[in-house]
Amino acid sequence: MCPRQDSNLRTRLRRAVLYPLSYGGSATAKGYQERPTRPAPSGYRDGVPERVPRVLVVDDEAVIRQLIAINLELEGFEVHQAEHGLDALVKARELDPDVVTLDVMMPGLDGWATARRLRADPATCRARIVLISARTRPADLDAGREVGADAYVTKPFDPDDVVDAVRRLAERSA
Repeated sequence: MCPRQDSNLRTRLRRAVLYPLSYGGSATAKGYQERPTRPAPSGYRDGVPERVPRVLVVDDEAVIRQLIAINLELEGFEVHQAEHGLDALVKARELDPDVVTLDVMMPGLDGWATARRLRADPATCRARIVLISARTRPADLDAGREVGADAYVTKPFDPDDVVDAVRRLAERSA
């Protein structure tokens, strides 16, 4: 069973434990104000999704990959992980994810090339893509659009921003 939208566990874990891992977060979260509870998206019944969206999280940094995965799992997503671009291509064909989060700067096959290959493959072209990167220049954002990304989240990121982007894209793919 998936956690409810207003899960007290989700709030406690995300705020106190996971924010220090998101680069710019702090353990004390000074000045932090609790965000209002999000309304349940369409396709949910009593706060539980009728069909659990599948997400593939791709990042070469284990800590960042875990941060994203845990936050998505706490929101009720089925989450799988890949360490690099080639691993992501194999897992995407096996899993048929609704959404793929891709770090841009990875060794070997980077996020740009991985996104291009996902879009070119008929078996994976329907997956929504969220690029996550410290590259914030306008040219980088344009490059994200050119490779077919549906969203671009910049580092340092708030885990809620990634969850919101994934939720929005998963709703569109349903």
